[in-house]
Amino acid sequence: MTTRRDLITGAGALAAASALPGLARAQDDPRYSACALQVVCDAVNQDATVEAARARMMASIQRIGRQIATTKAFLRTFNGTELKLVCLPEYFLTGFPLRESRQEWKAKASIDIDGAEYEALAAIAQRFGVFLGGNLYENDPNFPELYFQTNFLISPSGETVLRYRRMISLYTPTPYDVWEAYLDIYGYEAVFPVVETEIGRIGSVASEEILYPEIARAHALKGAEILLHPTSEVGSPKLTVKDVAKRARAIESMAYVVSANSAEIIGTPVPAASTDAMSKIVDWNGAVLAEAESGESLNANAVIDLPELRATRNRTGMANLSSRLPLAAFAPAYAGTTRAEPNAMAGRAMLSQDEAIARQRAVIERMRSEGVLE
Repeated sequence: MTTRRDLITGAGALAAASALPGLARAQDDPRYSACALQVVCDAVNQDATVEAARARMMASIQRIGRQIATTKAFLRTFNGTELKLVCLPEYFLTGFPLRESRQEWKAKASIDIDGAEYEALAAIAQRFGVFLGGNLYENDPNFPELYFQTNFLISPSGETVLRYRRMISLYTPTPYDVWEAYLDIYGYEAVFPVVETEIGRIGSVASEEILYPEIARAHALKGAEILLHPTSEVGSPKLTVKDVAKRARAIESMAYVVSANSAEIIGTPVPAASTDAMSKIVDWNGAVLAEAESGESLNANAVIDLPELRATRNRTGMANLSSRLPLAAFAPAYAGTTRAEPNAMAGRAMLSQDEAIARQRAVIERMRSEGVLE
């Protein structure tokens, strides 16, 4: 006999839930559960060797696998739906560089596209039949001197079906920093990818990029119905700028935003709970459907109602924002304006922090010379 304790331990939870009545109906329902899974980040900053860092990452993946198993089983028993989409936080396996040099961080924390970490994550997606998204530091053999911060989505077949490289970062290399070469290799379609899946059209926005309407809009223009948002942000009982932006991007894009935050970052000198809580799912009206408080939590889960979203997008009226965009009117304003220049790292190694700040200062000074700033 399966007890409640069996269901919440993770081990055997999925098998127990599979015997529940009504499961076949839940699997066939076009509506399904998504979860912004709020998990602790066990940072690799504390590791002195690459081998220790890799072992810590694999241990974190195993822990997260157990949490996904439990979440899937719990939701079947709680609301009778299938968990089909899980979003993990930003840099959930590693944390972010502190005292490490760019080269040290690349060796210790950046994973290979065909590496063991991706294989282990793919095995979780396959085992539990979920689309699994998150954010990692990632190597690219086409740019061996750099690493990128990548939002990924792995399908239930174990295939990585979406790979979005963060476009706006003050310190981490981005495709824009090697813009011409990146476009030559991957083409513009790979810059803001949207993947069509059986659970909807999915795009992804990284961390503070939620503050930039253009990033979400680029995905929305390609039909994204769900925006995954792996983040690691300051938790606060007050409304933060990122929290406002999550609602705004959902409304503007007429899309769901599934935003997963870290439940503490442990193993660094930074107070662990500085990043905590705030994980949530927002619908296209800007309504917060579910939100997690502090600590590891599956509470930011909600039913995704694609039929209703699609019906809303096909209705006429003032509320259909995406159908009313006069995009041609905006094009000259963007085309005639330059802020950050592309190709800052073309043909060279990563910028140091001092060089990155100097680059930003140059943009500010140019804006002053143009009369945009006083």
